[in-house]
Amino acid sequence: MDRVDHYPSRSGDDTGILPRKDPVVYSSLPSISEDYRGLLQGYEANGFMSISDLFSREEAQAMLQELQRLREDRELAASEQVITEPTSREIRSVFRIHELSALFRRITEDPRITSLVRLILNDELYLHQSRANYKPGFRGKEFYWHSDFETWHVEDGMPRMRAVSVAITLTDNYDHNGPLMLVPGSHKRYVQCRGTTPENHYRKSLKRQEYGVPRDENLQRLYEAGGIYAFTGKVGSVVFFDCNTMHGSNGNITPLPRSNLFLVYNALSNRVQSPFSGMPPRPEFIATRKAFEPIGLNKSNIRRFGHP
Repeated sequence: MDRVDHYPSRSGDDTGILPRKDPVVYSSLPSISEDYRGLLQGYEANGFMSISDLFSREEAQAMLQELQRLREDRELAASEQVITEPTSREIRSVFRIHELSALFRRITEDPRITSLVRLILNDELYLHQSRANYKPGFRGKEFYWHSDFETWHVEDGMPRMRAVSVAITLTDNYDHNGPLMLVPGSHKRYVQCRGTTPENHYRKSLKRQEYGVPRDENLQRLYEAGGIYAFTGKVGSVVFFDCNTMHGSNGNITPLPRSNLFLVYNALSNRVQSPFSGMPPRPEFIATRKAFEPIGLNKSNIRRFGHP
């Protein structure tokens, strides 16, 4: 397996911008049906594509009720996979939710999602990460600008840019209640970040990220080239975005809570190795690495993959 570090970061003061070395869409676009080709051409150019009403309001409501059930589970609240806000006990994120809920496991395998992800990655898929992000009204804190791939590469050992994130809106997302924001075109450049990753960095970074954060001048360059797209829409809308797309969200001081479901699909050929930081890997609830099932295969023919 490839152990060359094609995307070095957090190696001191080296904070440049490197060109992307990997494809964005791994399938051949001319071979894709016209129904999907336009979507994927937009994904190739911008690093994301959004679809309104991919899930019905009733489906989204059922997911939101399930999130509320998990939020009120006292035993779960005491576990490490529940992340609270940095200045309160309000729940910020719940990780590995597909293992906590049969409903969410079904959502991860829904062909409305996986068929498009499979076209992008052109490989067998597995779930690298699943989580719910709650952004309560009045006091929901921001998620600062970052490329997920930079963290997954440095801290989890994801070798190449061959992963897709999927965000499903479970509440109406408005301009004013902290929607997901993405920088179009930023996925084609890799922003190196300063500093050296401390041990057990995830304990702080999931509340407020300090390492893996781009310098202001590099963010300015990305913004000047692509601008900012705010993912707003009614419940059940979905955005697919490349693992290296720069994104973040503002805090929410409105009375309107914002909850989204996040699913991360990785190509099986791109499964994680030892972290490129040289540090111990993050826990399994953040990055799947031990034993997992490819998604969408015949269950009777399932092979299990993992690392010693």
